[in-house]
Amino acid sequence: MRGIVYTGDGVEVTDDLGLREVGPKEVRVAVAAAGVCHSDLSVINGTIPWKPPAVLGHEGAGVVEAVGSEVRSVKPGDHVVIATLASCGVCRACSTGHPTWCRASLGNVSHPFTYKGEAASNFAAASVFVESTIVAEVQAIRIPKDVPLTSACLIGCGVLTGVGAVLNRAKVRPGETAVVFGVGGVGLNVIQGLAIAGATRIIGVDTLASKEGLARQFGATDFIDASSTDAVAGVRELLPPNRESAAGALNPMGGATWAFDCVGHPAVLRNALDVLDWGGNAVALGIPARGTEVSVDINSLAYVDRGLLGCRYGSSRPHHDVGLMVDLYKAGRLKLDELVTMTRPMDAFRDIVEAMHAGQVARGVLEISTI
Repeated sequence: MRGIVYTGDGVEVTDDLGLREVGPKEVRVAVAAAGVCHSDLSVINGTIPWKPPAVLGHEGAGVVEAVGSEVRSVKPGDHVVIATLASCGVCRACSTGHPTWCRASLGNVSHPFTYKGEAASNFAAASVFVESTIVAEVQAIRIPKDVPLTSACLIGCGVLTGVGAVLNRAKVRPGETAVVFGVGGVGLNVIQGLAIAGATRIIGVDTLASKEGLARQFGATDFIDASSTDAVAGVRELLPPNRESAAGALNPMGGATWAFDCVGHPAVLRNALDVLDWGGNAVALGIPARGTEVSVDINSLAYVDRGLLGCRYGSSRPHHDVGLMVDLYKAGRLKLDELVTMTRPMDAFRDIVEAMHAGQVARGVLEISTI
């Protein structure tokens, strides 16, 4: 079987993969398409420690090939989006609609593969850079067959993470304002999530001026090139203090209701905090190396009701949210096809990686197989 393996020294496209049989509560999926996310690259460069060998990829869609004896929600032939969230479905977190809080979904590593005869692990409970993968039943979410799998695959991570952060974690309301730091795959989905939520001012920030067109296409009202402009000053110029602020106020503030860090760098997260108005909140989405810390004056939070929120996987409820994303897509309110700016076969994986480093893609998609 063909796939892309992290070997510890890098990645290898190989035909030397094997796959075990499905368990009672598992589903085998023939992967049709897989988005390439920065988290995959973070394994390769060591930002996310992962024991090799491992089959990479966690943003995929395909067709069910086989199901375990206890599986009831999908059957062979169904088209599915693969969620990375292997939640248990029965704990207090799952039962109250918070599967991203499920302890069973953390550190969920299994070894469904062999690589050159040696046990090989999955990545992010998914592993979709491969012709067929095995996931828990809860991760295989049925979608209509008229949704292109090359577009649907992006729902599995980037869309749920970005749009979910807006709708589920921040719960942005119409008329609020927002700044999005990092106009990549997740950032673009935050932007379109903000547009769906009714935010009236959406400011995209990136160090690549070339990202402005994409940012505006997905709903940004403004763009700041952080390579040539101080981002905090730029935001405050666009969002000055409210005219009703008391004359002579010590600190009339101004700024955004929401700021989203989609980069995962402490300086960027600090900027996200510094652009907030009174009562504003920053949401941390980007994943830095473990142990990374951010420094902030507590008074700048406590005195003006500012907040800092973490957000895992868009605080999503995949069995609800995947269907919602499909409905929004079919209604013309969610851009999926437009996110796919490059498609390549597995052998050309490095083409997508190079384009990502150059900031040339919204999302690159590997076409794993024709189904």
